[in-house]
Amino acid sequence: MTKNGRPQIGLALGGGVARGAAHIGVLSVLIEAGVPIDCVAGTSAGSVVGAAYCAGLDAAKMREMASQMGWGHIASPVWPQRGLVSFERMEPWLESFVGELDISDLALPFAAVTTDVYTGKSVTHTRGRLATAVRASSSVPGVVEPVEINGSLFCDGGISDNLPVDAARELGADYVIGVDLFAPEYDGRWGPLGLLFSAAETLIRHAGGGVSDADCLIVPPIDDYSFLNFNKSETFIALGEQAARQKLPQIIADLGLC
Repeated sequence: MTKNGRPQIGLALGGGVARGAAHIGVLSVLIEAGVPIDCVAGTSAGSVVGAAYCAGLDAAKMREMASQMGWGHIASPVWPQRGLVSFERMEPWLESFVGELDISDLALPFAAVTTDVYTGKSVTHTRGRLATAVRASSSVPGVVEPVEINGSLFCDGGISDNLPVDAARELGADYVIGVDLFAPEYDGRWGPLGLLFSAAETLIRHAGGGVSDADCLIVPPIDDYSFLNFNKSETFIALGEQAARQKLPQIIADLGLC
């Protein structure tokens, strides 16, 4: 509980690659409505937006960041030993917006969630270089090279904990608002591959159990949109705003806000 007796409010921002811009729309609505946010845990794309918010970027600056994000800013091809591309470029790109920060330097408690390559277990990063932790949290295994931190290899947190509600609670949250960008869609035009893709999305969505554990779950209606199209950032932001406004009465009622 905070000093004034209200519950600590945490955000759990899930993975979703280019769909991550929807998190900015959700944050914009919560900020405008005066919903206090005490801590943020993010996985993959959610770690990018969460890091930016906890570093002090406002909604306008986060929109600018989303508009400037593209594969050329974060990815570069590598010799395919541990991945097809590296996200090494992501670190200076992120730092161009937030600065060279340690996670402990942030204005709000923040956790970037990754997966240990060797154990398969979820690992929460609450200290260390911010940009490196975010890069590790976003590195999809088999496609993007994993990231070495303190002698261990880490990859995308979505494999083990795609909606990190538990990590938000570990930061002290009593009430967690989760934002899920992985609602699966079955496309019959792909035949058996359509079933395979839908099943994979379902597995990732439920990794870690966050979709069941959030006190309030916001699911922007973005299942018709590709995970890979960064050019749709304004569309994703608008859909995030729409979903957040629909859940705002529940949040206000649950928390006794006025």
